[in-house]
Amino acid sequence: MKIDAYGKPCPQPVVLALKALAGLPQGEILEIKVDNETAVENLKRMAEQKHCDTEIEKRSDGWKLSLRPREAAESDLRSETEDQRLIRELNCALPQSAETLHARIAANTVIAFGSAVMGQGDDRLGAQLMKGYIFALTQSEQLPKQLLFFNGGARLTTEGSESLADLQQLSERGVEILTCGTCLDFYGIKEKLCVGGVTNMYAISESLLSADKVIRL
Repeated sequence: MKIDAYGKPCPQPVVLALKALAGLPQGEILEIKVDNETAVENLKRMAEQKHCDTEIEKRSDGWKLSLRPREAAESDLRSETEDQRLIRELNCALPQSAETLHARIAANTVIAFGSAVMGQGDDRLGAQLMKGYIFALTQSEQLPKQLLFFNGGARLTTEGSESLADLQQLSERGVEILTCGTCLDFYGIKEKLCVGGVTNMYAISESLLSADKVIRL
């Protein structure tokens, strides 16, 4: 199986590799092409955690990594009883509970987005990091309870944001997404809100005060 992850920002190469490994036929090798050393290092760490042997080939336009699951991991699958194998293969046809349909919501964790960029420094890099962070949230098994957007962060939930699809996915999985109405009015983008609802500073302060954990970006 081959994956072309050229130009994919972190953490997408790792996410693509994880999904491919989960469905990789026994005995096959996963090949993934990337164009930066950060992706190479991230994939190496992931391969170690997933008990894969890794070969890395440096090319003129990037790197090719070949991941082969070790025999021990494959033998674990072969040791299943026939009943276990059938259950595993038929599981997709069984009625799914709310817990399996939706990732677990982390106990009252709130993430506050006060800016459309992540960190201080170059705004182009900050925008790329923020996009990658929101995408990474969609791949997490445990989700925050609420995402709050205010000041410059209000732009992330409005027309033109590169994170709209990821935010919509989080909303559909049970994460509450709220944007400060005063901020939307100030920037003249209230009519461009595309995901989640509108809130006020009183409600935002209540959410932050009552949260078990607040992550500020």
